[in-house]
Amino acid sequence: MSKPRVIVTRKWPEPVEAKLKELYDVQLNENDVAMSVDELKAALGNCDAFCPTVTDPINADVLSAENISAKIIGSYGVGFNHIDLDAAKARGLTVTNTPEVLTDCTADIAMGLLLAAARRMTEGERHLRAGEWTGWRPTHMMATKVTGKTLGCIGFGRIAQAMAQRAHFGFGMKIIFSDPYPPPQDVIDKFDATQMSVEEVLQQADFVSLHCPGGKDTYHLLNEERIGMMQSHAVLVNSARGDVIDNQALIAALKSGKIAGAGLDVFEGEPKLDPGFLDCENAVLLPHLGSASVETRIAMGERVLENLRAFFAGETPRDKLV
Repeated sequence: MSKPRVIVTRKWPEPVEAKLKELYDVQLNENDVAMSVDELKAALGNCDAFCPTVTDPINADVLSAENISAKIIGSYGVGFNHIDLDAAKARGLTVTNTPEVLTDCTADIAMGLLLAAARRMTEGERHLRAGEWTGWRPTHMMATKVTGKTLGCIGFGRIAQAMAQRAHFGFGMKIIFSDPYPPPQDVIDKFDATQMSVEEVLQQADFVSLHCPGGKDTYHLLNEERIGMMQSHAVLVNSARGDVIDNQALIAALKSGKIAGAGLDVFEGEPKLDPGFLDCENAVLLPHLGSASVETRIAMGERVLENLRAFFAGETPRDKLV
């Protein structure tokens, strides 16, 4: 029996690619260049399993390709707003993602962004590298204390809870959150957390960390009005999805001093970056590094492999979305 044909859209960690080669008739992306829409459509018609990443737009247009031979889309990443699930289901496709394995790594980045933005770390490094530091003085680059402050999470799923673990037990922070689908009460009690509306979180938190999914329901959830509710000393952290924030509203708030700072790992329209962010010294900017540890990226690939194995064995994949 011939091996199922698998197409991977971007380069994966070598150990995972080696397993793919062993198990499947696999087409890898050796050059690691993003596929065009036409290439994505062609790939869906030339495989049994199609493995995109969160940056590949598997939308209704791509899924309208005439001759789709793929039976499963095994996405490499936890987010799935890049895939039109309704269109995939209509074409009879199974779709999976890779939750859980990147929880701690992403929470580490979120906490790092919070600390870096609060204490002006990257601004200070630029200052030092530019040869502008003249020595310690009492009023130099004063910033915001983190310990004992209030962290507000928008969304309180796995990654937000891991963030709360670090903030509450590591920095003695009070936890407040907003989530239309809150976790069980024992989880809330663990962090002595308080559930509120989005608006109340924004008004009361010293640090706001976004952990909600992307998509139409959360598009520009943080707009000019909501950002305007934040305290002037507050810091906004986003390790979720870029389109949750209205870029222009945030840039205006950062430039005017309406909020103290921001730590951003994701951006609307990435990898294209709104140039206004580059003018904001009080913004810490990272190139979507949330899950970028060796251990996590390998674990993500292995989770895709687990889902493919189950599917081709006639079983329900562990992470089936549709």
